[in-house]
Amino acid sequence: MTTSAAPHLFWITSRAAGVIALVLASLAVSLGLLMSTKLLRRRGPDLMAVHEVLSASAIVAIVIHGIALLGDGYLKASLVDIAVPFAFAYKTFWTSIGVFAGWGMAVLGLSYYVRHWIGAGRWRKLHRLTALVWLAGLMHSLGEGTDAGQPWFLAMVAIVAIPALALLLVRTLRGGCPAASAGARGARESGAARGDIRTVPHGAVPTAGVAVRG
Repeated sequence: MTTSAAPHLFWITSRAAGVIALVLASLAVSLGLLMSTKLLRRRGPDLMAVHEVLSASAIVAIVIHGIALLGDGYLKASLVDIAVPFAFAYKTFWTSIGVFAGWGMAVLGLSYYVRHWIGAGRWRKLHRLTALVWLAGLMHSLGEGTDAGQPWFLAMVAIVAIPALALLLVRTLRGGCPAASAGARGARESGAARGDIRTVPHGAVPTAGVAVRG
């Protein structure tokens, strides 16, 4: 005897969208971290479009993940329940983490398109929070997800999340943001060009950029 999936269609849709969102977000985070390394830094402009598509697709999947719950007859969630942290009685803690992660991913992802108004420096600092938002989404999936205990789900999470976690750990241990490092290098080079004495090694004679009296 087969059981009809129709009564659970919205729940199944939400679950599927949640899994897809986690995969896409994990790939986007991994690619973003790889683009900051020497391995792929030169190919940054080429891979930026891929990173953008992954991020936008993850946001769409997150929206579907939440909206689909509105049609589920068992949970009977309201718009407030899926959009406001601590408003939903169902697994409130894990749901709230998911709400925070969903809003964070949407805001940080869409901030890319208004970075000219935000300012490049502020946008880079803001974009660093993406890793924390992704970690919150991962916690939500493992803590509340219906499939969290299934071997296939754990294997899928391991495949997409472990590389991102490893890259994030390497990035954290090395410290600093590549953009900040590049800015520091640029400042040093600029300082040397101006003849800044602080950029000249001890014992050397600063000549570049220093006016010479005739």
